[in-house]
Formats: sequence, structure tokens, C-alpha cells
Amino acid sequence: MGNFDSPVHFSSFDEYPVYKGNDLELNYTPKKTTFKLYSPDADDAVLRLYSDGIGGNALETRQMKQMKSDGIWEAVIDGDLKGKFYTFQIKFDDEWLEETPGVYAKAVGVNGKRAAIIDLNDTNPDGWENDTKPELKNFTDIIIYEIHVRDFSMAQNSGMQNKGKFLAFTEEGTVNSYGQKTGIDHLKELGITHIHLMPAFDFASIDETRPQDNKYNWGYDPLNYNVPEGSYSTNPYDPICRIREFKQMVQSLHKNGIRIIMDVVYNHTYTWEHSSFTMTAPGYYYRHNQDGSYSNASGCGNETASERAMVRKFILESVKYWVNEYHIDGFRFDLMGIHDTETMRIIREELDKIDPTLYMYGEGWTGGDSPLPYEQRAVKQHVNQLTGIGVFSDDLRDAIKGNWSNAREPGFASGRQGYDETIKFGTVAATQHSQIHYGLINYSNSPWANEPYQCINYISCHDDLCLNDKLVYSAPENTAQAELIHFNMLAQSVIMTSQGIPFMYGGEELMRTKKGVHNTYQSADSINQLDWDNKHTHKDLFEYYKGIINLRRKHPALRMPTTKDIQNHLHFLYPNQACVVAYTIDDNACGDKWNRIMVIHNGNRNVIWLDIPQDNWWVVGNGSEINENGIFKWNRNNIAVPASSTMILCKKF
Repeated sequence: MGNFDSPVHFSSFDEYPVYKGNDLELNYTPKKTTFKLYSPDADDAVLRLYSDGIGGNALETRQMKQMKSDGIWEAVIDGDLKGKFYTFQIKFDDEWLEETPGVYAKAVGVNGKRAAIIDLNDTNPDGWENDTKPELKNFTDIIIYEIHVRDFSMAQNSGMQNKGKFLAFTEEGTVNSYGQKTGIDHLKELGITHIHLMPAFDFASIDETRPQDNKYNWGYDPLNYNVPEGSYSTNPYDPICRIREFKQMVQSLHKNGIRIIMDVVYNHTYTWEHSSFTMTAPGYYYRHNQDGSYSNASGCGNETASERAMVRKFILESVKYWVNEYHIDGFRFDLMGIHDTETMRIIREELDKIDPTLYMYGEGWTGGDSPLPYEQRAVKQHVNQLTGIGVFSDDLRDAIKGNWSNAREPGFASGRQGYDETIKFGTVAATQHSQIHYGLINYSNSPWANEPYQCINYISCHDDLCLNDKLVYSAPENTAQAELIHFNMLAQSVIMTSQGIPFMYGGEELMRTKKGVHNTYQSADSINQLDWDNKHTHKDLFEYYKGIINLRRKHPALRMPTTKDIQNHLHFLYPNQACVVAYTIDDNACGDKWNRIMVIHNGNRNVIWLDIPQDNWWVVGNGSEINENGIFKWNRNNIAVPASSTMILCKKF
């Protein structure tokens, strides 16, 4: 091996050239295949071809030629290479680094060590060209359901055949032990609009050659960003299989009226030492401390440098690839605060050109400090600079259930006082409202959302204790199971009646428990899987969730698209008692068929009487039942609100 020309070198990453093309790494045709590797500081580079995705010696090792102007190494091979596998290998500082499938690999063999040469047209399921997204008018119409591929189907009572696989989302007519709907039919019955699929790209921690080990991981350990995870396919050895089955999942969800959001983890890699980033352009893709060590705002040993041109380019092209090739409908950015605001703005602008209904949101924080200046971070406090992007409201989350870091601390839903103003803040989706006292919000002292779609309201997600476990840990002594269910209903009612975008953790509607385990990222299926028979055990809870989701979907007043709408129509009452939040939404807001709606959240563990505007009210939610047609009429100037409940009233005309 050896490059005949002297290699080009650079004194700093800032001098690295920016490649403008969109054809990095693999460019396949039946007549010839062109390989282009971005590795500006390499001394030498070779391409290796293999017959299999794992094991065996290289069929051929081909010298790559350095194209001096743009940091590219190139090799062209005549003939049809379809079905072969390849790796790149560079020489850097007089040392040959590990072989890598490259940064941009779009198909790989088992365990993602070698990239595959395929024709992507071969991966399309029947009817893929006719796949269409369910309609979405406003971002605030979204109701998100977060789920992990394995959790969804692994339980014996799931009724699904393809347990732990993408294909489980294509199975219709599945039922639990009691004949109740499970799987995708359950999602339709529940009424959510979007599933947020926890990481489903190719991640590092699962050995795809040993499915019998039944290992579990959330997938926040990226290996190949542009390839689906092999352990979720029926054959990880076949590069086409995982791609086709992922597309079948998307196709099935779309056909059933559900959009799909992909959880993306561009902020770090599994390790920096062995990543494709390091093996192609050592050091370039990561941030470093002043002493040259790798910075660690992710808490995973490294963080990517989104502000660098070719890192930004990679993230942008990857996102667009998932949209165009896989028909993905949105993205949740893990630790979005590690990314710079300019990168996030550019991604939003580019997605708008494709489809402005694609939704973007993320965690508005980091996992630690970063060399990236605070003012450039895409954190919650800067979301007002990020039009078209949302963040999670930790304010409302911890107000409802108590601080995430203290399992024993209760919140509003369990009767703790002091959170009323933060509940109001969440009700208006962290926007500007004249009736909010911003000095009393738990984590914020001002509105951080310009528009309601920028606020994701939630109580729990995969991180930390799930809702039920948190309520159990933090409940006052001798709290009965029936009262815990009311805490749960109240907590979710606050979310589903608040402006902004509601987000729920899959299984909350089934009284999901993870047996008190705080961080289940590699716990057994017995901890993580949905117990579908809980739909029978907690039938009333499920029906309540279904009812309040249906109410939200039918009434635009509960999901107003603009801050101005909220300011004009939503007015808080002054209950003059603690742990009570009440408000009206007036004047057929946003074309709602109801002239007036009143919502009362009673966090107290006892019945309260509340003075209300006297009107011809219908009670449509009494804390344990939702009935849009009305449960009973009420025409007095006060009302009894059950303990730990949300009461919803309407004036129909």
C-alpha cells in the first residue's frame, strides 16, 4: 500500500476543507461504483471489498487517491458490486487505524462493522411509492406516544408474533389475554397522533449475532447513524432486511393514521476511540477541552462538534436522508443543548423545504458542561431563537409529580402545595400570559416559548422513574391503590388539557410499572416490556386516557396554535385556595363548537368547593370519567370538585 503523491496536511481543524457535494462514500451503479472518503489529514487510504458482512479475508484491497482540493480520497471500481461489503482504512500519523464502514454508511452487515453495497430500490416494500403521511394541520394537533421497539411487543400477552421487531408494528388484530386490542390497534384506539420511537438506528451495545442472549438497551450508543438497528430486524445478516422491515413499520403506521418521530443521537458516539468519526478524520468530529482532552457534555465520554462545517453537514444530510428514504415525520434530538443553535436553525430551514409539517424537538439541556459557549447552545432558554423547534418542559413535569431527582418528593398530583403557578405556566405552554407570576415558576423566571408548539408538556419518559413508580414512591403513607389511580388521572389530565404539545410515555395508560427501577437502559424485558393484560386490570384508567385524548382531538380550544389565541381566550380564575388551578377558554376559541370551556385541577386529597362563573354548564369530565355528551348539568355559582381530579365543564352554545 502507499500513495504516490505527498499527502496534504493541516495545522488545525479550522483549515479543513469543506466538501460541497452530497455523494460521500458510496455511489453505486451496476456499471461502476465510486467511493469518496472525507479524510483531509490522512497519510494514506485504502478500500477493502468483502463477500460477507462479517469474517473472511478481503476479496480486494484498492488504493484510494487523494483529491487535494477538498479532503477527499477516491476509488472507482468497474463492474457490478451489488451484494459486496466494504470498509475504509486510513493511515494517520504513520499508523494504520481500524477498518471502518465509514460515516455515511446506509447499509451494513451484522453488527455494523462493514458497509454493504445495495440498490436501495430493492429495499422498498410493496406500495412504498404510494405511502402518504397522515394529515397534520398544526403542530399543536400533535399527541406524542414514546415507545421502545422491544417494550412494545415482547410480553407474552402482547399477542404479537414479531416480538421485539420492527414488524410488530405491522401486525393488526392482535389482542391480550382478555381479547382487548394491543399493538397498533391499541394505538389507534387510544387516539395518539405520533409515536416517538426510541433510538432505532444501528447502535453498538447489542451483539446482533447472539439474539439468544436477549440483551436489552435503549440505544443511545450510536454506531451507524444512517442504518436501522439490526437486532430489531428478522435477519441482521441481510443488509436489505432491516431496511425493508423498518419501511414496512413506517408504512403500517401511516396507513393506520399515525406519524412516526425518530429519536436521534447526534450529540455523541458510543466511544470516540473506535468510532467511524475517529477512523476517518481523527479528532475532527468532536469537541475538545483546552488541554486537548475530549469534552463530555453528553456524559458518555465525548460530544460532537456540530458547529464545524462537515459535522453540521453530516447531521443535516442524515436527517434529510431519513425523511426522504424512510418517510420519517419528525425528530427528537437527544441532549439538543449540545448542538449549536445555528445548526438547529439550518436543519429546520431544510426540513421546511421538504415538508413544513415535519416536527423537530429535543431535550433543552446538556448532560454536563461544554466548550461550546452557553449563548450558542440549543437549550430551553434559547428556544425562542429557534422557530419551528420545541423542547421538553421540565418545569411542568416536576410540578406535577415532584422533582425528578428525589423519588420521595411528591408534586401537585399527589397533593403537594406550592406548584400552582407552574401548573398555570404549563397550561399556557410556557408562553407570555398576563396572569402568570413568573417569579414563582420552579425552574424558569420568564416565558421561554414564543409559540405554544415550542413547549412539550409531559410527566414522564424513558428516563428516571415512570409515572406510576414515581407516584408510588412519593405518595403519602397508606395511600390506597384507588387514590394512586386518581393521582395518575389528574397528572395526565393536566398534560392533555394544557396548551402546547402533549407527550406521554408508552404504557402510562396501562398503569405501567418498571418495578421501581430508576434507569432501565439495560434492564431485562421483564422490567421494560408493556404488560398488555394491565389494559384489563386498569380498564377504567385506559378508558379515561382514551376519553381525554379524544376530547383534546375534537376541541381546537384545547390546542390553540398561537400565543395570541391563548392570550385572547384563556383566562385563569382565582380560587383562593392552595393546590387548585382553574381557568376558562372563551368565545368558541379557534372555531371550537363549544362556546366556553372550564377546566379545574384539584390537587388536594379532599373534595373542594370552588366559586365559578354561573352559567349553563355541562360537566363532561368529573375526574374519573370523560363523556363529551355530558355527565350532568350545572347552573350554580359554585361546584364541588372531587379529590385529586380534573373537572371539565362546557357551555355548548
